[in-house]
Amino acid sequence: MAVQTVAGNAATPGTTTTTPSVDLGPAAALSCRECGERFELGPLFACASCFGPLEVAYDLPAGSPEELKARIEAGPDNIWRYAPLLPVPADVAQKPNLNPGFTKLVKADNLARELGVTGGLYVKDDSGNPTHSFKDRVVAIAVEAARAFGFTTLSCSSTGNLAGAVGAAAARAGLRSCVFIPHDLEQGKVVMAAVYGGELVGIEGNYDDVNRFCSELIGDPLGEGWGFVNVNLRPYYGEGSKTLAYEICEQLGWRLPDQIVIPIASGSQLTKIDKGLQELIKLGLVEDRPYKIFGAQAEGCSPVSAAFKAGHDVVRPQKPNTIAKSLAIGNPADGPYVLDIARRTGGAVEDVTDEQVVDAIKLLARTEGIFGETAGGVTLGVTKKLIEAGVIDPALTTVVVNTGDGLKTLDAVSATSQATATIKPSLDAFRTAGLGSA
Repeated sequence: MAVQTVAGNAATPGTTTTTPSVDLGPAAALSCRECGERFELGPLFACASCFGPLEVAYDLPAGSPEELKARIEAGPDNIWRYAPLLPVPADVAQKPNLNPGFTKLVKADNLARELGVTGGLYVKDDSGNPTHSFKDRVVAIAVEAARAFGFTTLSCSSTGNLAGAVGAAAARAGLRSCVFIPHDLEQGKVVMAAVYGGELVGIEGNYDDVNRFCSELIGDPLGEGWGFVNVNLRPYYGEGSKTLAYEICEQLGWRLPDQIVIPIASGSQLTKIDKGLQELIKLGLVEDRPYKIFGAQAEGCSPVSAAFKAGHDVVRPQKPNTIAKSLAIGNPADGPYVLDIARRTGGAVEDVTDEQVVDAIKLLARTEGIFGETAGGVTLGVTKKLIEAGVIDPALTTVVVNTGDGLKTLDAVSATSQATATIKPSLDAFRTAGLGSA
């Protein structure tokens, strides 16, 4: 995927000349991913000509790669070190926000031995973000767009993690929040979304029903002044996922991973990680060489995996039925683009059963001390499955993305993760129970 740019005010045949009217740093315009038409920066998410999705186009920094690397490395230990590559004002680090990012890239040697990986296995553990999921990254960017466009209420449709991230970010930024979730989410995510003091509304139905409702609310007077981070602010919101690509490459010593496995909900995270990798190549910050991107879904909600395996370009919606509720989007907006990236890079899209998800959660916890949520179980489960099938090369450097904290999805593992024994407080009872021996 080429990095889109707008060069000054020079008109290009077939495009719309734009001049940014707000300060969002290097962001120059919005560009349609389908027809390429450009629009002035604003709360838009669909092309007026072909209804294709819009994304941010940039005037990326000039100068040598060494100078840009030095500038990044001198920045704060959060996503704002990459402000020159994001749609945010230059002074973003001085504003009240949650400062997410620069989470650990864990060299998972114990897990590598278990899976037979010899080329280096890493877990990008985004459970270390302020609300314990990668959603803090995307929301942080969306908040800056909301400020720029004068929104007073921050909102979203969410499968759980995003609701908490929006509530927390809005509280920190001094904005009102009102977020919408399916009525049957995990209780841990409900509590975490509600505790920040904003309005939390459960919708009877699944995520796709919630998303449709939010799209209707945007067009109603009730939604005036509302910034929906994953609807009318979606082009900016999505750019936050690029920071995962930036951090992984920087933490690997400014080099691309050979293989990266990413969970798929809407598919935006995967497409934006690819966009981030392409930007780093274009800027000369990493060597241009092949890499493979793999997408991971739960079997109970696997429309992209099904399309990939069938060789289709169109993703057929499914009704979700999986414990991995954070990935339970039956009609993923970026599904077709995920297919393009997996095929272009030589990767794949695969799925695993709920039982395999639970096994993978426990495997990651047992080998590396990382308690991932169900989405992390999906990603590691798919990684294991693809290694065993010979699709992922164990001799190459592989990065697995864990997007959230297992404390949010305790129900998935609670039945098989209980006390080893309950005994009286005596050594005799301890010995009789056969505990403590190697």
